[in-house]
Amino acid sequence: MLGTILLIILVLILLGALPAWPYSRSWGYGPSGIALVVVIILVILLVTGRV
Repeated sequence: MLGTILLIILVLILLGALPAWPYSRSWGYGPSGIALVVVIILVILLVTGRV
């Protein structure tokens, strides 16, 4: 159950990080960098068996 919730949150974060509007193209790698950090943390938690 927790894994499904984390997966849904991850997908929403990744969709939110896409530069879809012209004003968000100037944001650079900030939003996608945050999403990458979340993905790395989730992978580490999955590998260690905590999720």
